Amino acid sequence: MGKGDLPLLEKVLGEPEMMGHLGGPESPESIAQRQTGYEHEDSRQFKIVDHTSGAAVGWVGYWERTWREDRVFEIGWSVLLDFQGHGIGSQAAGQAIVLAKAERRLRFLHAFPSLDNAPSNAICRKLGFTLLEECKFEYPPGNFMQVNDWAVDLFAES
Repeated sequence: MGKGDLPLLEKVLGEPEMMGHLGGPESPESIAQRQTGYEHEDSRQFKIVDHTSGAAVGWVGYWERTWREDRVFEIGWSVLLDFQGHGIGSQAAGQAIVLAKAERRLRFLHAFPSLDNAPSNAICRKLGFTLLEECKFEYPPGNFMQVNDWAVDLFAES
């Protein structure tokens, strides 16, 4: 993500329809703060661009976190409603996984889609994630939701 991508983040993180599976839209202040962090070269946050139209259609990224007392990567993505259902999210998430593998730093990458987010759970299956468990997950801070914990072993041979 770079300078000038705030309007895209406002669409994917600030619209109720886009954030229904994640506890609701983020505040304008929170989105602006994210944008500032995402502009750093090493943020691991990327704009998704539709190769046909050249339009900015979403966001994908991964970051470090502690999960079950281990350091892991977590991945997330969001594709604008008009562009969903065309494989764009799985292609972008797949490219982010390749980048995370190339780092050779952390062994596991996790995704935590809510139980009722069928498209994101389908992307995890399609990309070879292993479903570890259903669990309670805090997102955003103070909001607990039921999610599937999916993981990819980044050190496994493809």
